[in-house]
Amino acid sequence: MEKLEQLYEGKAKKVFMTDDPELLIVSYKDDATAFNGLKKGTIAGKGVINNRMSNLLMQLLERSGVPTHFVEELNERETVVKRVSIVPLEVIIRNIAAGSFSKRYGVPEGVVFDEPTIEFSYKNDELGDPLMNSYHALALKLATREEIETIKAYAFKVDEVLKSFWAECGVTLVDFKLEFGRLADGTIVLADEISPDTCRLWDSETGEKLDKDRFRRDMGGVEDAYAEVMGRLLKNL
Repeated sequence: MEKLEQLYEGKAKKVFMTDDPELLIVSYKDDATAFNGLKKGTIAGKGVINNRMSNLLMQLLERSGVPTHFVEELNERETVVKRVSIVPLEVIIRNIAAGSFSKRYGVPEGVVFDEPTIEFSYKNDELGDPLMNSYHALALKLATREEIETIKAYAFKVDEVLKSFWAECGVTLVDFKLEFGRLADGTIVLADEISPDTCRLWDSETGEKLDKDRFRRDMGGVEDAYAEVMGRLLKNL
């Protein structure tokens, strides 16, 4: 497969066209951002870990009945994915209070919910990715009612599969962000990535943070945390 011109560059990835119009190549960067791009930095080796972890977890989810955009890992930083049009809804599943949820509702971090909760935010950097509900999404024609129901069902399935998997690794899945896309025929599939950039992952025994919060909160040890969580994943797959 031939890598052609760059189509897009985001905060953490570059996307390239290929000689197949339905396939793209995603290249993962070591760049790190937080707070809608206000904080910028680099996490050495992050791109390699996020590429490998995303691909392994996408394959796990495929085997569990969640369709994804994953096609083939090319090398440590590059992966072939199906071309999708991204549904401009960020989907956040939360199992435990943390981050913006704790700030917004005055709930201490670490409060475990009786059942997972779901949030949508409008994927729009200029507006700061504001929270929205399904009625807003319908009003703005971001997705159909059927697509929203499909996305919700897949998101909770992802939570069920990953929560169980990470528990086997001695890691608690606190919350995570997902993005979905439409294939050319309109089929909804999981897209983007699943990594310590997009998930809050805490050590099940100590509560130590093993994710991007270490970068957001200037806690240090970011590279070590990413490497630790990757090591546990590889041992348990």
